[in-house]
Amino acid sequence: MQGRKEFTPKMLYQVHLTDLIPAHNFYRLLDQSIDFRFLYKATAKYYGDEGQESIDPVVFFKICLVGYLNNINSDRKLIEYCSNCLDVRLFIRYDIDEALPWHSTISRTRQLYGEEVFLSLFKEVLKLCVSKGMIRGKRQAVDSVFIKANASMDSLVEKEVLEDASAFVDELEENSEFKTTSTRKKLVEQHHQWKKEAYKSQPNPSFKIDKVDEHGNLIRPRFVSNHTHYSPTDSDARVSVKPGKARQLNYFGQIAVDDAHHVITGACSDFADKRDSQCLEKIVELTEENLNENGIELEELLADGGYSSGEALKYLNQKNISAYIPNFGQYKPEREGFIFNKELHQYECIKEGSNKALLLFKGEKTDSKGYTKRTYRSSESDCKNCPLREQCCGKSTKFKKIDDSIHKEHYDRMHEKLTQNPYYAKKMVRVRSKTVEPVIGTLVNFTNMKRVNTRGIQQANKHVLMAALTYNLKKYLKFITKKTKIKAGVVSELQAKVSTFLKTAIYNLRNMFLSISIFKDYNLQPKINLA
Repeated sequence: MQGRKEFTPKMLYQVHLTDLIPAHNFYRLLDQSIDFRFLYKATAKYYGDEGQESIDPVVFFKICLVGYLNNINSDRKLIEYCSNCLDVRLFIRYDIDEALPWHSTISRTRQLYGEEVFLSLFKEVLKLCVSKGMIRGKRQAVDSVFIKANASMDSLVEKEVLEDASAFVDELEENSEFKTTSTRKKLVEQHHQWKKEAYKSQPNPSFKIDKVDEHGNLIRPRFVSNHTHYSPTDSDARVSVKPGKARQLNYFGQIAVDDAHHVITGACSDFADKRDSQCLEKIVELTEENLNENGIELEELLADGGYSSGEALKYLNQKNISAYIPNFGQYKPEREGFIFNKELHQYECIKEGSNKALLLFKGEKTDSKGYTKRTYRSSESDCKNCPLREQCCGKSTKFKKIDDSIHKEHYDRMHEKLTQNPYYAKKMVRVRSKTVEPVIGTLVNFTNMKRVNTRGIQQANKHVLMAALTYNLKKYLKFITKKTKIKAGVVSELQAKVSTFLKTAIYNLRNMFLSISIFKDYNLQPKINLA
């Protein structure tokens, strides 16, 4: 017979929130795993002794954790989600009939607390992971990702152009991000004009040239640069792009991951117009500090070629950190047909049939991209009559010139390390890839780090720290649950072995007892009643 359920509300309910949530609920386990009471002391300096009471700091951070655990980016949606979930209400200590804080309270409190409060919570979670043996500390893998800023490309405006030298001096003293020099603006415009002309011949141009405005003029996309444009909506956001991705305003997020159980040991954000190598020192210092506080030393560092630079390699050598970073594409371990004489600090030509010219050191100079190089050059008298001049120097050039980075020694040392044991170097590449890249994918797609909902570099740093500590908390809870199951399995297996041993011992004693001659004449078999 078909049944039908009808709902009849009662006047009074005798129910407790704790009775509705099972003991193995995720938020129950999360609340039992970490003690949030240290946050009261960490946030005490942000409040006075008078006035209305604020939101409980523990409640604020618990609500934020719920948002990152469920990949919720909007504060409005987050409060709505917390209000509808009974287990979340129990987690944040709000009863069924209690009203939750307003979404604006969450936004204002997030801006009120400094980065050190979020960092202290990250370190507390990291300490839990260390206590369970989840971090080895020997090898850390580093990688970066762009985080979309809360600002549109349409918000970009052109920086004010400074025409005279006095205005340029004032700009340097102010260190303003909203002004640029006429020289810089001219160079950027020339580069954009070249791009506009070069892209016309492409089979599938990235813009349509047949669009016209109301006056009949062609509409072309504007080329923007961090040197000439900024966003007044979020002045810390930077225009950046990766291959296959759209140009947009981003922040630059970095994480360091331990290779033992893929726990994040360091996380921070930076400006998106920087290269990876320029941000390496910041993440290494932060990771080393976090590990040292737990009695762990950083020994090895793994990174991709984007982190390769002379300054970065020099810094790692000074810190005595063994790094495995592939050298960038412009590096040349040796020059074909030339050898370098370290004692005389010069290059020597060894090509057969040549004039054996000497390339003497001529000094150091910085190119337009900011790289400082050492220049070695031969004299025209040595090369102008050389039979190999055209294929070596070119048709019009009468001398040979070689440019080396001022940090070539560090590049050579890294190249030697990678080629001395190529099997181990390839293994380190695989270890880096399988350690840090899945973690970044999880952070971006499932832990709310894809887009920052606030504005400013400090708020972006808080965002990265919260996403990282949420990931570590999930790893920690899964790790202790797995360990508990393993221990229970070991105990049950041990009990089974003991039971088998006792049964075998009793059986052997019985056989021994029956084999004694004094009992051979006695029938110890059970009697059978045939009646």
